[in-house]
Amino acid sequence: MSRLSDLLRAARQLDPQLAKDLEDEIQPLQKRLRFGLNFERHAPEAVELAGHKIRRGSKVRVLPPRGDTSRGDRRIWRVESLAAEEVVIVTPNGQGNETATVALDDLILVAEFRDRIYPGLRPDGEVCRGGDKPFHTVINGENFHVLEQLTFTHAGAVDAIYIDPPYNTGARDWKYNNDYVEGDDLYRHSKWLAFMERRLRVAKRLLKPEDSVLIVSIDEKEYLRLGLLLEQTFPEAQIQMVSTVINRKGNARRGEFSRCDEYLYFLRFGEAAVMPGPSDMLHDTQQSEGGDVRWKSLLRLASTGQTRGRFNLFYPLYFDQKTLNFLRAGASLAEGVDISSVPTPEGESVLWPISKDGTDGRWSLSRPKFDDYVRRGYVKFGRKNGGGRTPYYLMSGQVEAIESGDLIITGRDDDGAVVLRAEASMKQPMTIWNRTSHSTSGHGTSLLRALLPDRSFPYPKSLYAVEDALRFSVGRKPDAIVLDFFAGSGTTAHAVMRLNRQDGGRRQCISVTNNEVSAEEQTRLRAQALRAGDADWEQRGICDYITKPRIRAAITGRAPDGEPIKGDYKFVDEFPMADGFEENSAFFTLTYESPFMVSTDRAFAAIAPVLWLRAGARGDRIDSLEGAWAVAESYGILRDLDQTAQFLEALNKQDGIRIAYVVTDDEGRYQQVASELPHVETVRLYEDYLRNCESLGDF
Repeated sequence: MSRLSDLLRAARQLDPQLAKDLEDEIQPLQKRLRFGLNFERHAPEAVELAGHKIRRGSKVRVLPPRGDTSRGDRRIWRVESLAAEEVVIVTPNGQGNETATVALDDLILVAEFRDRIYPGLRPDGEVCRGGDKPFHTVINGENFHVLEQLTFTHAGAVDAIYIDPPYNTGARDWKYNNDYVEGDDLYRHSKWLAFMERRLRVAKRLLKPEDSVLIVSIDEKEYLRLGLLLEQTFPEAQIQMVSTVINRKGNARRGEFSRCDEYLYFLRFGEAAVMPGPSDMLHDTQQSEGGDVRWKSLLRLASTGQTRGRFNLFYPLYFDQKTLNFLRAGASLAEGVDISSVPTPEGESVLWPISKDGTDGRWSLSRPKFDDYVRRGYVKFGRKNGGGRTPYYLMSGQVEAIESGDLIITGRDDDGAVVLRAEASMKQPMTIWNRTSHSTSGHGTSLLRALLPDRSFPYPKSLYAVEDALRFSVGRKPDAIVLDFFAGSGTTAHAVMRLNRQDGGRRQCISVTNNEVSAEEQTRLRAQALRAGDADWEQRGICDYITKPRIRAAITGRAPDGEPIKGDYKFVDEFPMADGFEENSAFFTLTYESPFMVSTDRAFAAIAPVLWLRAGARGDRIDSLEGAWAVAESYGILRDLDQTAQFLEALNKQDGIRIAYVVTDDEGRYQQVASELPHVETVRLYEDYLRNCESLGDF
């Protein structure tokens, strides 16, 4: 192509129009870049959707008879008619135009990636321990289709994507068009690239162009081709590759070097930068606390002549009588009430703001602010002091320094207080990581076994390796949105919860995985006359069997059998795993809706979680809309425009509203409502949703 460019420059001087015509013909050829041997883009994928409703016109496959372990009929059929339990199907043009009548139970819905989809979400439960924190979400579905759904809810809103895609090792570790790609497939690299390219192109629409990070882990099988794919798909990104040791013992191979590492591609967009940390990630230096961070005593002496000072600053602090662990703050004491009249619960001790000379002082923080600082780790407790331990707190300037990144949170102490280090003493991470905490066996497999004692998952990432990668990327973003669309066992969500605990953040993680059953498990289940869609089959799928139980266990601190999880978290933040996390998580399954049902407002139950997700996945979810309108913590929905005044009044009374959804076919009336909400994003239903689905095109 470089020789052609030289000739075109020469031709442009002789005949500009001819040169332009030649350029127009050559440009399409220039876009056909080949990443490796035998690269083709391949036909768009198709996915089988077990358990989804089959309608007239649906694309389907015929399942093999129960007990049959063969691949069965791989052709795609179209449903021509349904009558009771029998279905008439016909093969589309090019496949023979054959017609057959089969039992409905013997069919499985198929979605081709060239087809437009209209996604919804079906709630599958939740776990709530995080108060008003936003929810982490787990979505069970084909990740390409979930990414398409997220273009409606999170376009340009994601701060970081961390993915651990299939490594294409030659083993049965991933599928293309619902078939495992075998190691002897001459096009397996080509298929893998096509598989990845489609997903990365959609994911690109989700990242914040002004400041975001994409992290992709890979091994030696595909790292060269992946690097080229990333450069082509994200030409605007700053790209670096990190080598990370994941097995210090090495994976012995006869006659070869023993493999002990894998790779991480970091793509930074806009102003995104790598945060420094307490270690350069290569040398095993001892992590010490920063010495220039001074905590201020919470006790403030009362002014001369004052006996109690400001009454909202005079309240008790309660501790465990034996361990002196801090328990909680009590109510502020009213004027004239003697502290001796306030009972101390059995097994507890109490500390009041009393100065050394016995006079009343006061705390420096009001009770609500003190509780908030304790939650965020901005209060710490020192040596024994009477009935408790001396409290200290961070001053407002230090809190601002944390938020600006001048002070770095490197962990928490036993009481939950942050451990801080000034940025000047932090180190820029190197491109080779060698940390004991990144061992996949010790802190991936073993940790997952502690959470789910009777279940196994192949090659889970070290929790602390993912945590470090994310800390370098979103450590300064306490409200970051993190996406993992190859979620696997759920390590990324787990790592985000760890980061939140360390700095009081409210980051959210969106985890996407399917409910695929492993190749070995499929063979065993088919021999038992089971197949996809059966309850006994689906309960062994990765999402239902591993991902959701792992995240539930991490938050609650209890294994699926209800027993407290044994063991402690290590390294930056050490505490018992049985403590769990103060986090919320909601679980969903992707659904495929009819555009007609959506447009006529008859699929609200499926669209409702999508609206909640777009509004920030916070607070109550409006799952049904019986009246003219409804308002929740972060969004509202108006169905009857004759009730606009009442709806606007309710919105104005609610703090934190982000979005107002207006259901109408009348563009003029929609614009009138939108004009009355200048500080709130407005979305027209279902026009904006349908237009988004129809604009995705063929990736």
